[in-house]
Amino acid sequence: MKRLFSSRRRAETWRLLWLWLAEAQKELGLPISDDMIDQLRSHITMTKHDFDVADVEENRRRHDVMAHVHAFGEAAPEAAGIIHWGATSCYVTDNADLIFLRDGLDILRPKLAAVIHKLSDFAQSHKDLPCLGYTHGQPAQLVTVGKRACLWIQNLLTDLRNIERARADLRFRGVKGTTGTQASFLQIFGGDYAKVEQLDDLVTKKAGFDSAFTISSQTYTRKIDVDVGHALASFGATCQQLGSDIRHLAMFKEIEEPFEKDQIGSSAMAYKRNPMRSERMCSLGRQLCTLARNTVDTFAAQWLERSLDDSAVRRSTLPEMFLIADALTILLNNICSGLVVYPAVIKRRINDELPFMATENLIMAMVDKGQSRQEAHEHVRILSHEAAEQVKLHGQENDLIERVKKDPFFEPILEELPRLLDVTTFIGAAPQQVEKFAGAGGEVQQALQKYGAQIASLKAAQLSV
Repeated sequence: MKRLFSSRRRAETWRLLWLWLAEAQKELGLPISDDMIDQLRSHITMTKHDFDVADVEENRRRHDVMAHVHAFGEAAPEAAGIIHWGATSCYVTDNADLIFLRDGLDILRPKLAAVIHKLSDFAQSHKDLPCLGYTHGQPAQLVTVGKRACLWIQNLLTDLRNIERARADLRFRGVKGTTGTQASFLQIFGGDYAKVEQLDDLVTKKAGFDSAFTISSQTYTRKIDVDVGHALASFGATCQQLGSDIRHLAMFKEIEEPFEKDQIGSSAMAYKRNPMRSERMCSLGRQLCTLARNTVDTFAAQWLERSLDDSAVRRSTLPEMFLIADALTILLNNICSGLVVYPAVIKRRINDELPFMATENLIMAMVDKGQSRQEAHEHVRILSHEAAEQVKLHGQENDLIERVKKDPFFEPILEELPRLLDVTTFIGAAPQQVEKFAGAGGEVQQALQKYGAQIASLKAAQLSV
């Protein structure tokens, strides 16, 4: 990703665009020789001298595109006179940006698919491991570790679809001239609009796009940046939410992100195991969401056929968004490759809450034995409050079940208590839902099918810091 948004890639992509334009113009009969094309093609790769020439010229002219036109012409003097023939600056700047958006999304898609694949394996491995559910930040009906992971996967699948849609919607700006009317090219071809259209199609195909915008101004519509930005920002929001969940679970000591043997959690508190990966993921996800706002404001601020106040902000915002999104896929891959689950802690936390959760089962069982539902409810209410007082005021274990066993009212169901307290009866259809969603033929497998070879070739991501 860093290479894609480097100064070198930008400058060399501009040279490719000038080459493709010249090739297409030659194919359509304009007086461009094979030697001109050969010189352009042999100087696509920028040398240090080329960059130095462009820097000097830009300092002199205060125009980056014309500085590179001059540098390319010096490197390929035979073709100097036909470089940028009929084009405007946005022919190279905007078309290059569309190439970078396309290629950036293509880098992200398989990386995100690999994360989903890893989480899917994790979910299936823990599909029937009960754990506390939480609503309002309070213990709620049991779920499973795998079922909760499927919530994360579902959000990531939405992000993958958003990125795929943004990629599929991309079109080339093409060869459109200064205000999108193709007037300069119509003049070059003597009013032959069919050849102008052929030129546009040829260059579009050379750039690897299936189609170009029929309508543009001097630029491609900045609405495209908004759509791509929203897809990336949505992914950033998912990373924040997922990272926050892992941080909470680490706080409960139920699940931890990878923690190396010699890793230090705190410079002062040597015992600490801070979830720094998830914290970093939340931080970067928040920044990605924030940057997307720039694309909205920039689109909204454009005047008529174009105003240049979009340039500087896009040159910083677009690369940064993609670099952050790429970093997030690396973080997610690293975290999901080594999530650690602590079943004993999870079981203990369930046992702390299960007696309260089982009270409805107790009431229903008493009704089955012919007792009044209201009377059973009252007995459970009194005993529950007594047990809660022991937990909250005296720091004791939850002894509700022991109180139930000692209460003669519940004697008809004492033999059924093991069944009524079996945690597997509190997780509903969670295991089956995980299997249906993440198992063979499920939604996850269908979404990832096209990425099979790429997923197989991707290794677990390593972090240097």
